[in-house]
This record gives sequence, structure tokens and C-alpha cells, in this order.
Amino acid sequence: MTAIFGRELSAFFKSPIGYVFIAISFLFSGFFFWFFALSSGSTDTSDVFQAMFYVYMIFVPVLTMRLMADENKQKTDQLLLTAPIGLSRLVAGKFLSAYVVFLMGDVIMLIYGIVLSCFAAVNWALIWGNFLALALVGGVFVSVGLFVSSLTESQMVAAIGSMAANVALALINVIASVIPVKFLSDVVESVSVFDRYVEFTRGMFSLGNVIFFISVMVIFLFLTVRVLEKRRWA
Repeated sequence: MTAIFGRELSAFFKSPIGYVFIAISFLFSGFFFWFFALSSGSTDTSDVFQAMFYVYMIFVPVLTMRLMADENKQKTDQLLLTAPIGLSRLVAGKFLSAYVVFLMGDVIMLIYGIVLSCFAAVNWALIWGNFLALALVGGVFVSVGLFVSSLTESQMVAAIGSMAANVALALINVIASVIPVKFLSDVVESVSVFDRYVEFTRGMFSLGNVIFFISVMVIFLFLTVRVLEKRRWA
């Protein structure tokens, strides 16, 4: 797993993808930080974190689109599938490499808290809670992107498919609101990624929400392993 992780992580910075993603993270978060906090003289960064949800929903697929699609196109996936390494380790290595790059872009949010603390008292518990929420939802987006990438040879298709899947996850609460049967509406709403994320940004920490995000990550990583297993024995 460490070999796959190291190879994939270095690949992000041998191409522009890693640098572009981090630059996009810094650019958008910086703008939102100025707009929602600095320009209004507020130390509340909740709106910054909420806005970054949508940024990562769109741009994390750019980070993950090549993870498996490029292997499929170059036919190097056959070497990986026959290598003496478990598929779960292979998937974990690829996931962690993209997730580390994501966290490199996300860590700037903590620096904004340090900047604010130089001028006023800052609620660090709220900032850390928001950072955890963004890290968890980022893990979900990365796992979704890896799964979609394993289904195609086209990086463009992988990126668009991942964006569509992320938007679907974000709009589950909207879908729930139009379901006339309250029981079904409540069931659908209970798996809303955005609603659970917003709870964090409002300072409501829930272990159940943490478990939910981790479970979604595990489900998509498991599905990716199943796709690779099917391809191995095809």
C-alpha cells in the first residue's frame, strides 16, 4: 500500500493537477474568508466552510479523475491487478494519496483561524469542528471520485460522473422535501450529506455524523474493490 501511495502522491506533483487543486482551494477559501469574515469584521467562519462544500463538490473530481481511469486507458491496470498486493490495499493507497492532496488544500482553513486570533477572540472549537466536517466530506468526495474513475477509461467522463454523483449526494435533502410520504421523506433525508455537514458548521458535533461520513467512504471504497475484482477475473 505504501508503494502505491507514494507513487500516486508523487504523480500528483509531477503533473499540474496537485498544484492546480491546491491553488483553487487557496483561491476560493481566501475569497470566502475575506468576503464572509474580514470584510464584515466577524470571527465566524461557518459561512466560509459552507461555501467550500460546493467548491470541493465540483473540484475534487478533477483531483480523482485520473486515479483509475488513466490506468484503464493505458492498460497498466492489468499490471496492478496481477501484482502481489491485495485490491483493498491498492484502493486504499490510491484513496489516501488523493486525500492527502485534498488535506493540503484544506489546511489553509486553520491558518485563517490563526489570522483571526491575532485580532479578536476566536472560537477554536467551532473552527476545528468545521475543519473536521470539511475533512470528512472531502473524504466522501474522494471515495466517490475513485469509484467513478474505476468505471471508465476517460478522465473527462470520470470527472463529470463524479461531479454528478457529488451533486446528487448534496441534493438528497431537496429530493426528500418533495416526497409526499413523510416516512420515506425522513428516511431519504437521514442520508443527506449536506444536512449532516451543515450541522458541523453550526457547532453541533455528533458522533453519529462522523460515523455516517466514514461509512459512506467505506461503502464507495468497497464498491471500487468489487469493480476491480470483477475486472481481475473477467
